[in-house]
Amino acid sequence: MNLLEKRFLVVGTGKSGIAAAELLVSHQMQVIIFDENPNLIAGDVWAQSKKLGMVPVVIGKLPDEVKEKIDICVLSPGVSIELPIIQELINKGVIVWGEIELAYRFGKGRIIAITGTNGKTTTTTLVGEIMKRQFSSVKVVGNIGIPYTTVVDDLSDESVVVAEISSFQLETIDEFHPKVSAILNIQPDHLNRHHTMDNYIYTKEQILKNQVPDDVCILNFDDAITREIGTRAKSKVIFFSTKEKLENGFYVQDDAIYRSNHGETTYWMNIYDMNLVGMCNVENVMAAMAISEFMEVPREVVVSTIREFKAVEHRIEFVANKNGIVYYNDSKATNPDAAIQGIRAMNRPTVLIGGGYDKGNDFDSWIQSFDDKVKLLILIGATAEKISESAKRNGLTAIRFASSLEEAMEIAIQEASTGEAVLLSPACASWGMFPNYEERGKLFKSIVHDIKE
Repeated sequence: MNLLEKRFLVVGTGKSGIAAAELLVSHQMQVIIFDENPNLIAGDVWAQSKKLGMVPVVIGKLPDEVKEKIDICVLSPGVSIELPIIQELINKGVIVWGEIELAYRFGKGRIIAITGTNGKTTTTTLVGEIMKRQFSSVKVVGNIGIPYTTVVDDLSDESVVVAEISSFQLETIDEFHPKVSAILNIQPDHLNRHHTMDNYIYTKEQILKNQVPDDVCILNFDDAITREIGTRAKSKVIFFSTKEKLENGFYVQDDAIYRSNHGETTYWMNIYDMNLVGMCNVENVMAAMAISEFMEVPREVVVSTIREFKAVEHRIEFVANKNGIVYYNDSKATNPDAAIQGIRAMNRPTVLIGGGYDKGNDFDSWIQSFDDKVKLLILIGATAEKISESAKRNGLTAIRFASSLEEAMEIAIQEASTGEAVLLSPACASWGMFPNYEERGKLFKSIVHDIKE
């Protein structure tokens, strides 16, 4: 496909949309930027980047004469492919890509692509740190907050790209071909966008659709869905497990991680020789080990990096010990399965703050994972009543409601005692109360740091 002859429509003016437009402009492509938000003005879009120049910007409604000109539509991850305007363009024969596919078409180097319902950011960040110790040109991009398109022009054939890939981004890939793919786990999430669990699983599995036998896919053996995906993979498969001793893969036994390869077993490290807490992070570490092994990074480099690695911000992140009470920020737990890992990581009575935007999830499994650890459940946001009903069904009655995170923290500080923990692990997205989970976590940490000793 000769892209120089194609006319592009970039939909969305957030970080990914602007980055995609910048890449296209820098390669002298024909570009129009479109955003349905009628309150935007073109000047606001141009002001986001000097690289855009005076590229055409369409706000509100896309005119028919523009629709007729478009060959390829590039969607930001937050823009659903089901929008009527996108469906209309598809029916007209317009090719629809996401920012990931666009970057792949222009990029170079070997790609490590990591997805999963939970653990993506921690694993991607850890793998990035390991790769940086071995290779001279490493870029960490994707759903982690750095658009892939922003690094394309800095890549060479020797580069290594470590990409966190969400289901939203996988909806719109075509030829995207990672040398290494990883699916850490698949649990119900984003069903308000994907509608059914089958659709969600299918979308996640797209990460390996273009892989070949010389490639590798890293999968969680303990997750029935990813284990089944392994039977369909065209690439080599390496499993990891915290529950089973594998004949070929990474596994945990007696608090240590081993690599078994056709009957030969190698010790890698003790799970308590790292700063990360919880078995969810042991899974993330084993995935990183498997990826690194395939990339031929020496074991001692991998292990030393893991030992020094600190938790990713907002993911079971230790904040402070104030007056004998430990505070953990797990704001990135935006679904019940992620929040299950957060409470499992606690080893003391815990005051738990949960609730937020309703993505259509069920909360029973989260409540059932508490194992008498939760001294008090404080609920905020649109899901507060729904979670409360689930809690009561499962025998938990120590519940308080708060109208804001600030009020929830007032209650938590008052109710927690020396030797206990306060954990923000919402099991819900932040929308409606915060623009993103980062802002929610930052507020939590700010309140903790202001607590008087």
